[in-house]
Amino acid sequence: MEKDFFAHETAVIDPGCTIGKGSKIWHFTHIMTGAVIGENCNLGQNVVVSPDVVLGNNVKVQNNISIYTGVVCEDDVFLGPSMVFTNIINPRSAIIRKDQYAATIVRKGATIGANSTIVCGHEIGEFAFIGAGAVVTKDVPPYALIVGNPARHVGYMSEYGHHLHFDETGIAICPESNETYQLKNGKVTKLGKL
Repeated sequence: MEKDFFAHETAVIDPGCTIGKGSKIWHFTHIMTGAVIGENCNLGQNVVVSPDVVLGNNVKVQNNISIYTGVVCEDDVFLGPSMVFTNIINPRSAIIRKDQYAATIVRKGATIGANSTIVCGHEIGEFAFIGAGAVVTKDVPPYALIVGNPARHVGYMSEYGHHLHFDETGIAICPESNETYQLKNGKVTKLGKL
């Protein structure tokens, strides 16, 4: 049976994982048993995907990232170079806590910037944008722009990755897509093109 994904000759793919059609796995990347990788994903060099991790379709994983058990990334997620996931709140070398892994969910279309850290047990909302170097210690709302250490909410981003500037009526237009967004009661909704 011919595989329908690309894996560089230095990649290690353990038996019992699932890799979708059109995905690419690059130098020195290790996919562990039980991992599920969707279609058209791209995993850069020196990536580790631990058991039972789930990556949706079209997920982009840049170089030097470890995706630990407990992480789920939905479709169209971007993980920037050397960003970090955790899966235990209080790790100690001498104490085994594999039964205490905390789930981290990264919703559709979210971007996590280079060198940022996502403390486990949180949800990153749809199309949220985590700036480079941010340290996320709580849930992130959809479309939110999050920066700093500790990370703080400083605005909202469009699905095309542009900072949204809302007028006095709570309406903003993405300069690239011309799609309209509404901010109401602290929540952003995409209205489409008007």
